Amino acid sequence: MKFAVIGGTGLIGSQVVQNLNAAGHEAVPHGLSTGVDVLTGQGVEAALAGADVVVNLTNSPTFDDASPAFFQTSMDNLLAAAHRAGTGHFVILSIVGVDQVPELDYYRAKALQEDILKAGPVSYSIVRATQFMEFMDAVLSWTADDNTVRLPRTPIQPIAAADVAATVANVAAGSPLGGTLDVAGPEVYPLDELGRITLTAKGDKRSVTTDDTAGMFAVIHGDVLTAKNGARIAPTHYTDWLK
Repeated sequence: MKFAVIGGTGLIGSQVVQNLNAAGHEAVPHGLSTGVDVLTGQGVEAALAGADVVVNLTNSPTFDDASPAFFQTSMDNLLAAAHRAGTGHFVILSIVGVDQVPELDYYRAKALQEDILKAGPVSYSIVRATQFMEFMDAVLSWTADDNTVRLPRTPIQPIAAADVAATVANVAAGSPLGGTLDVAGPEVYPLDELGRITLTAKGDKRSVTTDDTAGMFAVIHGDVLTAKNGARIAPTHYTDWLK
């Protein structure tokens, strides 16, 4: 099969392309660097021509209140082009619990992206992943100073990007789900504990202070960012990934 992977040069997209090609498919990466602009529509028609499956892994350049407009415009352009091209399957990557965190602009934007896909003219699959292990350094930086990192006790179920990419590629190569598959790492940690594990593994002498008002994840209520029954559990453990 032929796959058009939009956002195919990023962290997840590049691995999805590699996995699909290794499985004997033809997966082509597309993005701004290849002349495809999902906001203006430039290059979109050519990118999707002849594709059996579109995998959309593009992301908003900001996480603020401008992000819904990005997903609205990009999805409108891609779905219209996919429909005209006769594409049979449209796949996106979203976030576990995304529809339960209306306090965050970016989560509302990703929930909007899901709704646009569901209402669109192309058969679809949605893969929802928990928080990437690769993003932990960024999370630590949000509330850190020279000596301390402040983190809430929000339950997090970290997953390796490689495991996410493997799941996306597997779903894309199959029949459209017409629904959502959750994928998560094998273990749940309070975010403050995850911070301590991370700093210790890196030899970072800063301490973690538990602060349930600190950072983006402070607005999360309960365990909405962790996987529920029916989720696919990935194999990579966080401590192994750190090594």
